[in-house]
Amino acid sequence: MISMKFEMLESSPMALRFKVSGASSTFVNSLRRACINGVKTFAIDSVTFFENTSSIFDEYIAHRVGLVPLITPDGYDEKDEVLFSAEMDGPGTLYSKDLKTSDRKVRVANDNIPLMTLAAGQKLRFDGKAVMGDAARSAKFQPGFVTYKSLGKSDDEYEFYVESFGQVPALEIIKTATEALKKDMKVIYKELDK
Repeated sequence: MISMKFEMLESSPMALRFKVSGASSTFVNSLRRACINGVKTFAIDSVTFFENTSSIFDEYIAHRVGLVPLITPDGYDEKDEVLFSAEMDGPGTLYSKDLKTSDRKVRVANDNIPLMTLAAGQKLRFDGKAVMGDAARSAKFQPGFVTYKSLGKSDDEYEFYVESFGQVPALEIIKTATEALKKDMKVIYKELDK
């Protein structure tokens, strides 16, 4: 039986660092991958343009808008959709805060992300549909940056670091990832038990 120990080294809503001992590199890498791929978040997945007189292609703007982190509260699932819209006349810079949401709980996580600059006389108007997904589907759904390193003192001691992009708190990323791992293990166990 594996006896793991955890020691929290740093904790804030956006980032946490902890030490895990008594674990294999396989386990910590599985946890890292589950943090990246196993946590569902909202992202703008499709964009409909009504007007774009800028020199930037619609697809490029849609890609940038899709990468804006959206706060993903509890109580939503993959069936839910949230509409975002933006409208701007140049000159000026369109920021993430200019994306207006149809659901005040699901909103941009960082207001100051520059999306594009419009010159005088240029216009932009679009709607974007946000859906839930995970990073196995697209990187735009990835909830944060997750790494680990061996502490070198032994083969079973690692320092783990999680930094949220803002959709969900860093601690929630770890909790959701561990639940995803447990669920996957139950499926394997059930199949082996047949």
